Amino acid sequence: MSHPGTIPDQLELWLARLKRVCVLIGSIALVVLVATFGWLVFGRYVLNQTPTWVEQLALLLICYITFIGAAIGIHEESHLGVTLVRDALPAKLRQILLLLTDLVLAIFGGVMLVAGLELFNFGWSTLLPMLNVPESVRTAAAVACGGLMVIFAGSRFVLRGLCALRGEIYINKAKVN
Repeated sequence: MSHPGTIPDQLELWLARLKRVCVLIGSIALVVLVATFGWLVFGRYVLNQTPTWVEQLALLLICYITFIGAAIGIHEESHLGVTLVRDALPAKLRQILLLLTDLVLAIFGGVMLVAGLELFNFGWSTLLPMLNVPESVRTAAAVACGGLMVIFAGSRFVLRGLCALRGEIYINKAKVN
């Protein structure tokens, strides 16, 4: 697509690093989720005392795993989709459709970010039961997902558009690596 060290390559490198951070956060959340359920089973059957906070923590962690995973899927273009019509189109129309898809995803991420911020502000005074942390801690996952969608889909829209202006086809290096 471009020469090493150019702005598009630097952007793709930065996005790949951001994706790795998201994968790390999601992986840590998954390990903590498994460990807390291990503690739940141990507490229930060995100590004969069920920890009550595990369910709320599990719900919180699942929010982060799901929303961060969704943002990673946007970056890697790995979400389930019906591509029959898109793949049957000529290259120019396919490129336009891909640009439109990236734009719609970025707009949806922006709406999710704004709505999530409203929920974040609204839930700050409400505490999650058993955890005694603000409800906004849970909503922060949706805010992060919206922001990451704007970054991932918006940057791909820009990169794909730059390639289209040069008469090239954009290849997402995240899918190649």
